[in-house]
Amino acid sequence: MTAKELLYIEDALGHEQYFQTQCAEAMNTLQDGELKTCLQQMQQTHRQLFQQFLGLL
Repeated sequence: MTAKELLYIEDALGHEQYFQTQCAEAMNTLQDGELKTCLQQMQQTHRQLFQQFLGLL
């Protein structure tokens, strides 16, 4: 893997972590259970994507 490809993966990892954090923060501010469930699913998706990118390393 080239240095540039590693940088792309690092960026992707950072983005996925950011999205997970944003979902968690939004869940803490919401009262609507349906929206919380949606955000939990989104957070799980980003957690899985993070793991997939990490697996490339």
